[in-house]
Amino acid sequence: MGRQTATSGINPAGSSRVTRLDPLSLPLSFHAHDTRADGGVRRIELHRERVVLHRAVQGMRMAINVRVQDFLGVALRSVDDDAQVLVLVHRDPALNIPLCESADREEIVSAWLTWSDIFALPQLMEDDHYEPAARRRRHNAIRARRPKFLVRRRLGNLTNTETIHRDEREIIARD
Repeated sequence: MGRQTATSGINPAGSSRVTRLDPLSLPLSFHAHDTRADGGVRRIELHRERVVLHRAVQGMRMAINVRVQDFLGVALRSVDDDAQVLVLVHRDPALNIPLCESADREEIVSAWLTWSDIFALPQLMEDDHYEPAARRRRHNAIRARRPKFLVRRRLGNLTNTETIHRDEREIIARD
């Protein structure tokens, strides 16, 4: 059983400091680089069915809960000429999660297969283009409600229709 650390999920093999999470020991909790967060770090909780991102922005702490189904897939990206990174890709690039970084081609491919199987997400290549999510329109929930004075007003009885006289002369009282 691997021991989880705050920096990478499990103890990395050897003296390397690269990210290497164990997909078979979920749930995991680890820290990742985030340029927008205070201190440049966010904490990530990785479960089989959801991902929770904890970060603070300008002193305001937040937790973002995202279902694994909402991610596009597990992508293999090249960092350097020799190193590659596995990333859990979301339409919003701020929600991408690094899973594994390695220079060994066989190790990264086996991790890619394992992460893809565990999350039941497709394997994506780095050259696949992911268009960012469209900005959501804000809908005013209150706009569709009836105003209070209309709620208090009694509605007419639609089942009891009054008699309508057609083709008759109308009597109008004049002064």
